[in-house]
Amino acid sequence: MSGDDEGTVTDEVRLGQLEESLIQETQRLERLYDAYELQEKEIVQLKAEIEVLEKMQIDKEIEREGMEQLLGEKDHRIRDLELNLAKRSKQVEHLEPELETMEEKFSREKDRLGKVFEIAEELDNDLRLAVAELKARDDWYVGHMQIFEDLNKAIKTRYEMIEAAVEAERKSQHMQRAINERLAEAMDARAEEAAEVAAEDEAAAEVEAAVEVPEEDSEE
Repeated sequence: MSGDDEGTVTDEVRLGQLEESLIQETQRLERLYDAYELQEKEIVQLKAEIEVLEKMQIDKEIEREGMEQLLGEKDHRIRDLELNLAKRSKQVEHLEPELETMEEKFSREKDRLGKVFEIAEELDNDLRLAVAELKARDDWYVGHMQIFEDLNKAIKTRYEMIEAAVEAERKSQHMQRAINERLAEAMDARAEEAAEVAAEDEAAAEVEAAVEVPEEDSEE
């Protein structure tokens, strides 16, 4: 073999090695590209996951702030309730004597009402008895109503007769007084007439006496 042949063989070997290296490099690049695409997909997925996580973090932060606000409001409310409880406790301490007084009054009022209820029950029983007695009396009155009506008529007739007799007696007395008055008037008139006649007779006698006296003088 000559030196040219050795050089050609060496070039061919080197070319083959280079081609093989190129193929390997190409395959490595393809694997790298595939890995890059896979990595890119993973990065996109991670970005999406990160966005979701960030959103969740924001939601958690908002929720935490809301919880803190609620807890703050709750603390304020608890403090208000504790303050109100303290005030109520003080009020209870001040109201306990009044409560005891009210309990005593309630006990006395309860006893009084018990007595009132007993009296009311007795009155109710008395009322029932009275109603029963009134019903019995009414029944008896209804059963004897005709007798009472006849008795009422008789009493009315008796009063009418008495009133008529009294009225007749009153009229009789009135007539008697009128007659007596007429008689008195007549007697007074007769007395006046008699007095007038007596006066006239006396006057005539005096005139006659006066006339007789001069006649006796003339005769002498």
